[in-house]
Order: sequence, then C-alpha cells, then structure tokens
Amino acid sequence: MPTPEMPQKAPYAVEVEAGKSYWWCACGQSSSQPFCDGSHKGSEFSPQQFKAEEAKTVYFCGCKQSKNGALCDATHRSL
Repeated sequence: MPTPEMPQKAPYAVEVEAGKSYWWCACGQSSSQPFCDGSHKGSEFSPQQFKAEEAKTVYFCGCKQSKNGALCDATHRSL
C-alpha cells in the first residue's frame, strides 16, 4: 500500500457536534485538512468516517500514520 502524505506532524484539534459524521482524509492531499476534499480520487486511498457520539474536542491524526484510524494515537512522536 502506498504511503500517504504527511500534512502536519501533529494532530488536528476539532470541536465535533454530537450525531454528525466527519470524513477524515487518509491520503494527506486534501486542502481542507483533516477532512477529505476528494483529492484521493484515482488513488488507493479512501476517506474514513468518524461519527461523533457527543460534542467534544477530537484529535484527528495529522501525520496519517495512526494505527487508530482517523484519531491520533501519538505515532507522530516517533516520526
């Protein structure tokens, strides 16, 4: 599998709304990081859905290397 681009070496803190779905960019090419803008089209990447169960701050992965999908798992610290 190809390696995604790394738009930033830190998570994106986002205030999410309860019940709303968010589409996290997995390719790293979106100009609306951390969310998908369709830049992955024609590649092997697909955005990942994150559905907010409650309103809170969520930390979306910015390095695109998280083993926790769309959410940061601190992998960026070892890059």
